[in-house]
Amino acid sequence: MGCNASTLAKIHNLDELILETGFSSSHICRLYDRFHALDKDDKGSLNRSDFQNISELAVNPLGDRIINAFFPDGMDLIDFNSFVRILARFRPVDQNPKKEPNAPEPINSRVNKLKFAFQLYDQDKDGKISKSELLQVLRMMVGVQVTEEQLESITDRTIQEADLDGDDAISFEEFKKSLDKVDIEHKMSIRFLR
Repeated sequence: MGCNASTLAKIHNLDELILETGFSSSHICRLYDRFHALDKDDKGSLNRSDFQNISELAVNPLGDRIINAFFPDGMDLIDFNSFVRILARFRPVDQNPKKEPNAPEPINSRVNKLKFAFQLYDQDKDGKISKSELLQVLRMMVGVQVTEEQLESITDRTIQEADLDGDDAISFEEFKKSLDKVDIEHKMSIRFLR
């Protein structure tokens, strides 16, 4: 395809999308091409099965959870603008952000990246990561390489270290604090080509 004025003219609310996501028009144009490559039936929206055709997600143990994060609140389809907004969370953090005093948190901020990661664990959406939710993710990540007893020990230790209020679960604030020294901005960023 390629990025040109006619492609950009097809994108609804382009200027708002650039302002909200921080993507350049050429980034958005590339994402538009990618969206339409995934939208094989040319229906103008994507569903879960469209994402399951992405080979990197198909082999990722958390692939289904990542795909579900694209469909908040039980939605079955997402349009192009929603697709761009979700991917904007993975845009590298600006080194010298020009922040207005009352401006909302940038979509790709550390906090928003952590919220995205947190929701991959908090499957029942109760605002806490329970022992069973953490154990479930660990099982997906390591498979049979670690015994069930070892996984339970890792889970117990992780919750014990992160749980500051003693409720045997990890709240978002506890999750955020436990990752204070982790370079989330780098680990949860995708370099989008210009």
